[in-house]
Amino acid sequence: MAIIDTTEHSVPADNGEVSLLIARQVEPGHEEDFEAWARGILETAAGFPDHLGYGLFRPAAEGAPWFLVHRFRHQAAFEAWQKSPERAAFFANCQGHHHHEIARRELHGMETWFAKPGTTRPAPPRWKMAISSGLAIFPISLLGNAVLGPYLVDLPFVLRTAAFTVVFSTLMTYVAMPAVSRLLRSWLTRG
Repeated sequence: MAIIDTTEHSVPADNGEVSLLIARQVEPGHEEDFEAWARGILETAAGFPDHLGYGLFRPAAEGAPWFLVHRFRHQAAFEAWQKSPERAAFFANCQGHHHHEIARRELHGMETWFAKPGTTRPAPPRWKMAISSGLAIFPISLLGNAVLGPYLVDLPFVLRTAAFTVVFSTLMTYVAMPAVSRLLRSWLTRG
């Protein structure tokens, strides 16, 4: 798969997490130099406050791009890294490494549930994300209240709400939203 669109696409931030997906093309024979550079920049970013993790993904096929992923707790942490002298130093020292950025995408908040990995396609409109989220929340709420409700009824309101929040957000992130976004993918990607 060749990525030719290098335009940055994003949805307005909603004060949530920010994930940055970067595709870089590496010239054949320079993969080891690039991997050392990429690991260095990713590990340096990981030392910044509110950095939540990173990933480095090798090409799926010969000649395909490498992908770097950064996750930040919020927009301010992301911007601090982007403007940092540490980041600038890595780019000042990458001349001759034979790699260049071919695509970049920032994902904000719920948008990450709807992003197809490795693409620069913009997220669906927020109204479609809201409908999809509602379709995922409804069965989890019904099931959660039916199964957990009787066991948590004697807990204080705040603790009961905290328990539901932990269970619901985990199920939303790892079960419901991946399933709903997969089932509704053609509707979500239509203009």
